[in-house]
Amino acid sequence: MVAPLAVFRALADPTRLRILALLRQMELSVSELAQVLGQSQPRVSRHVKILGDAGLADRRKEGSWLFLRLGPAVADGALFAAIDGWDDRVADAWVTADAARLAAVRADRTAAAEDWFAAHAAEWDAMRSLHVAEADVEAAIQRVLGDRPVGRMVDIGTGTGRILELFAGEATGALGIDRSPEMLRIARAKLGEVAGAELRQGDMYALPIEDRAADTVVLHQVLHYATQPEAAVAEAARLLDGEGRLLVVDFAAHDREELRVKDAHTRLGFDDAQLAGWMRAAGLEAGAPVELRGGALTVKLWLGVKPAGTRLKVVSA
Repeated sequence: MVAPLAVFRALADPTRLRILALLRQMELSVSELAQVLGQSQPRVSRHVKILGDAGLADRRKEGSWLFLRLGPAVADGALFAAIDGWDDRVADAWVTADAARLAAVRADRTAAAEDWFAAHAAEWDAMRSLHVAEADVEAAIQRVLGDRPVGRMVDIGTGTGRILELFAGEATGALGIDRSPEMLRIARAKLGEVAGAELRQGDMYALPIEDRAADTVVLHQVLHYATQPEAAVAEAARLLDGEGRLLVVDFAAHDREELRVKDAHTRLGFDDAQLAGWMRAAGLEAGAPVELRGGALTVKLWLGVKPAGTRLKVVSA
């Protein structure tokens, strides 16, 4: 348990208060914090260590990057309630300015990812199959989801529409969402006359779909491009009706740094505890992961299920 004195000592610095405000919005790397704060990485790292030692931030190493999120000392919300209750216009001005710079950083990263997807859309299927045979991944997906009907399916980050191609015939509705117009153009051409398949442009963090509109949601090799993977999981879970299932297919944690530049990966895979934690936070019951070992990278399938009692009730007129 962290001593209150350590918490208040850690917060007795305006930069550390700014860092805490930024981490309330999203998980960030040290380099992203340095860019937003306009400070050097070594200086930011020193502040981060103090926050971590006080339980105000959790540090997680991923390859050569260090990611930060809020720590256990702020879990009950009391500290932020106190901070929000103070009328500090100088601090509020810093928070507003930092939020604007954070939005700019995220916009730059999104634009870079969109440029990469536009350049590589035509070869997307081949790229997905580089590490584990895609046929093996698809067979595993069908096994995991095959124990009951898929019902209303949503495929987030649908790419060329391969998941829709696999499941549209047995779904009561199959909707593919992608942010990239180039991807959607190729998906439309590829799906052709596949019955029941629909495509729509949208952002994985703010999907153009109402609550509890799906029975099965899939994030297939999408999450490692996300700057806020936990937010993407939460948004995907929002779509699920009672007993609905969210399937995340992605890489296990790895250290292939070159993928950040060569293939625009934001995250170097994920571990089981991360995915289970994000699913639980989103109101899902996390099952045991399925592992598919390939060459350099391992693919995993993580399944989360929404409890049965939350099913949408239809009221007759």
